[in-house]
Amino acid sequence: MLSRSRFINPRRSLLQLFTTAHRFSKKLNISSSPVPEVLLNHLDEECVDFLPWLERKAGVEISSKLYVGKSAYGRSLFASKSIQTGECILRVPYNVQIAPDNLLPKVASLLDNEVGNVAKLAIVILIEQKRGQESEWAPYISCLPRPGEMHSTIFWSKSELDMIHQSTVYQETIKEKYQIEKDFLKIKLALDHSPEILDGITLEDFIHAYALVRSRAWGSTRGVSLIPFADFSNHDGVSEAFILNDEDKQVSEVIADRNFAPHEEVLIRYGKFSNAALLLEFGFIVPHNIHDQVQIHIDVPNHDFLGEMKLDILRRHHLPTTRYANDFKFSGDSFIIKSVLWVDLIDLAMEAAQNDGRLARCPLKNSSREIQAHEILLSRISQLIEEYNVSMKSLEPVAASVCERFALRRQMALDLLTGELRVLESAYTWLKNYCATLLQHSTTNDDASACGNIRE
Repeated sequence: MLSRSRFINPRRSLLQLFTTAHRFSKKLNISSSPVPEVLLNHLDEECVDFLPWLERKAGVEISSKLYVGKSAYGRSLFASKSIQTGECILRVPYNVQIAPDNLLPKVASLLDNEVGNVAKLAIVILIEQKRGQESEWAPYISCLPRPGEMHSTIFWSKSELDMIHQSTVYQETIKEKYQIEKDFLKIKLALDHSPEILDGITLEDFIHAYALVRSRAWGSTRGVSLIPFADFSNHDGVSEAFILNDEDKQVSEVIADRNFAPHEEVLIRYGKFSNAALLLEFGFIVPHNIHDQVQIHIDVPNHDFLGEMKLDILRRHHLPTTRYANDFKFSGDSFIIKSVLWVDLIDLAMEAAQNDGRLARCPLKNSSREIQAHEILLSRISQLIEEYNVSMKSLEPVAASVCERFALRRQMALDLLTGELRVLESAYTWLKNYCATLLQHSTTNDDASACGNIRE
């Protein structure tokens, strides 16, 4: 049985409002600079022995078509010879993949069910790191990115995060960091009974291991799995090549989706992720991301006398609500609810339930209320566009003396906001035209009704 699933945090859901229709053909690991199609003389000397070691450990050939090299943005996989569409270019057996069940039974017995698979696999990484060259996974562990080489937003400082406060990824990063700290405290408490296992582990160590798992692991029947060699492959958002799990043969494999010339970088698709998700999960941005999206929150103040009714409608239409410390309740979705008369609110909800389940969806009996609802949304999007423009203007070019890491993350922030602004502007244009069309139809219908009354 074949299956594919790039692991992504189940706690997180970045909801889509509108998507852009641009395509791109290159995976860019950090920003929007152009990348040459074929990079010569890019053999990674540090990883020359990696594939032979892994094949000896697996007892089978893993790939005769690929090698580990250096792209403009870090390690990647390259074609060692011509590759034809449909060829299997790598096949990694399950027995050389690392999963939570690789935890020593003694360690596993100390952890309760609240410690998730990502945290457990992070502990495996930490234990193997501590063993150093004595670890059976030492050649793999030594090739993993170091903290300074990772750019997920969980590594960003407060001032760096402030650059993207306008984006959903800002709040998602705070939630992720909070969850990581909770997991660390649980693990620290559990392992205090056996300090020799991970003596001296720090929160920073755990964050690094956690981020390695979040950015490299794939969903599997073992929960999540690190797949050595395959996880050197970089991302192309329009590629049709994926990691495929064959449960019968107990292997993970990749089938080429096109022809590749020798020394050409071989890319796969991690999933259909927005730049916000890519930045949080993997630490990179792609230009003109066809999966870019913007989440618009519906805010319902607690002092709103129709607040509970609005929240009840949202819940019945499968929109979860959350209470935050600022005394507001929020529900993420692509439209905004404003204060209306309670009879209008009930009528709209009943009418939506009888159609396709969405409020203010054409055709409604009262077209003027539909126009009003869309104009409310139009106003909110206009406000967001203005806020995005202000945020982007605040990202002044950095001085030459500023550290390279900050300059890089500033560019990432600018690319992220630029993509989301493009989505908002596209949505604004569409809604503005749609409202004008509705108004024109409403006026035409009113004129026709008036003419009918005159004839009567």
